[in-house]
Amino acid sequence: MRISSRGEYGVRALFDLAQHYGEGPIPLKQIAERQDVSDHYLEQLMGALRKAGLVVSVRGAQGGYELARPPEAITIGDVIRALEGPVLTVYGAQAETERAETVDSPERLALVETWKKLSQRVNEVLDSVTLAHVCDEAARMKARDDSFMYHI
Repeated sequence: MRISSRGEYGVRALFDLAQHYGEGPIPLKQIAERQDVSDHYLEQLMGALRKAGLVVSVRGAQGGYELARPPEAITIGDVIRALEGPVLTVYGAQAETERAETVDSPERLALVETWKKLSQRVNEVLDSVTLAHVCDEAARMKARDDSFMYHI
């Protein structure tokens, strides 16, 4: 499994929106600057995320993007699948009805079952982490870093 820059930047953009959830639409340029991502590239990603129902866009002078659902309701898996498609695919690991045609031996079937289990576990992990979890973790890390700051 490999997460491309498309997936990573998409997650970073939605993480940014989650950190500012409830503040209204955030201009794309602000997200791009804070996340150090090209606004042109981010615009392409936001189109795919909008089609997937993860963000909504607001036009006009006060426009921008905001999450379509609360951060607790959007998982990292939702974002990755919206931008990259299935997280882990293995040749021969299709649906049960197709398996008999593509898997020609018990040994190969055993390997396909292993790949299916791996795919399920990867998806379970990605679906267990919400944008809210990532925001909470970032806040904990920031608080820990700030606690070591000394002022003279």
